[in-house]
Amino acid sequence: MVTLEDIQAARERLRSAIRPTPCPQSDYFTERTECAAVYFKLENLQRTGAFKERGALNKLLTLTEDERRRGVIAASAGNHAQGVAYHARRLGVNATIVMPERTPLIKVSRTRDDYGARVVLKGTNYDEAYAEALRIQKAEDRVFIHPFNDAHVIAGQGTIGLELLEQCPDLEVVLVPIGGGGLISGIACALKETRPDIRVVGVQAETIASMKASVEAGERVLLAAAGTTIADGIAVKRVGDLTFPMVQKYVDEVVAVDEEEIAAAILTLLEQEKSVVEGAGAVGVAALLRGDVPAARGRRTAIILSGGNIDMNVISRIIERGLVKAGRLVQLEVRLPDRPGMLAKLTTQVADLRANVVEIHHERAFSKAGLGETLVEVTLETTGPAQIEELERALHRLGWQVARK
Repeated sequence: MVTLEDIQAARERLRSAIRPTPCPQSDYFTERTECAAVYFKLENLQRTGAFKERGALNKLLTLTEDERRRGVIAASAGNHAQGVAYHARRLGVNATIVMPERTPLIKVSRTRDDYGARVVLKGTNYDEAYAEALRIQKAEDRVFIHPFNDAHVIAGQGTIGLELLEQCPDLEVVLVPIGGGGLISGIACALKETRPDIRVVGVQAETIASMKASVEAGERVLLAAAGTTIADGIAVKRVGDLTFPMVQKYVDEVVAVDEEEIAAAILTLLEQEKSVVEGAGAVGVAALLRGDVPAARGRRTAIILSGGNIDMNVISRIIERGLVKAGRLVQLEVRLPDRPGMLAKLTTQVADLRANVVEIHHERAFSKAGLGETLVEVTLETTGPAQIEELERALHRLGWQVARK
């Protein structure tokens, strides 16, 4: 197993290249939750947008001259890829990265165009990309840098735990995202070997909760029928044989959150904390907001925001769905008499109640409305559920049928 001494040595190696990330207290989350205080460890502010570069650089710095000459290869959904590519370029080491075909474009372009690595897209998930990386590694005699199942990588990630102890000396609970287990293994080791009273809680996406299933089974479990998730950075079907025993030894609990909760957490962080966080980085917030961590009640709690490399199209969809859920965006189906002036009357009513028309669709020939009627679908921006209900009442008073879509 990785030891506290390994993590301390990693910190000395990384000191000149990796700056400690901030860990501010959040007033909003402290007030909204039952925690004594909530802190966010902002690993999304790393140069490559995620914590992964800590482990990647620690591994690179331990390579021999012969290994550097041969070059390195990694398989990654994106963040490990960028960490390896960026620091390999800094150190003059040739890097090849294999990524799943559905990896967000921002992660692919940064790895290839910004950080200079050769990128190979292969497979629909991490495991298939990993298999291809092993094939290339053997064919080209490269050094493989595993994203989580490597002692030097785990030790590098564990430096976050050392920083937490210095930044929040009275810390009582830490929530950490889990994919393959490299991040939580390192952090939990650093925390528990220094302060055994700190409670460490791992959080996964429900659709691919391989660590949770493994902990419950008492052995590593392969999720053959794993689903998809917006938390692509932690979508791992089987955890590492190095990380699993460390989680068993140091981690107190593993919980899982669903896709809607992850999306809501991303939106809340964007609105309230002004922080752009990817799905994998937001799972800890999702668990806290759901009340899934009883141990955090009344205690000083830190959450690792592990990365911020999220596709802008995903953010757009999350914002839109969040607005619908909050009642700030609504689509109404209104059945009107098919007479001149009715559409104008509808839009006037909407304007009088200070709602804003985003889109309107007026259908006659293909609607389900009867003869002499027309169906209008209107999408509106509102101030919330109360304004929607007021608008529905006003339209009903005009004798029109109204339904929300």
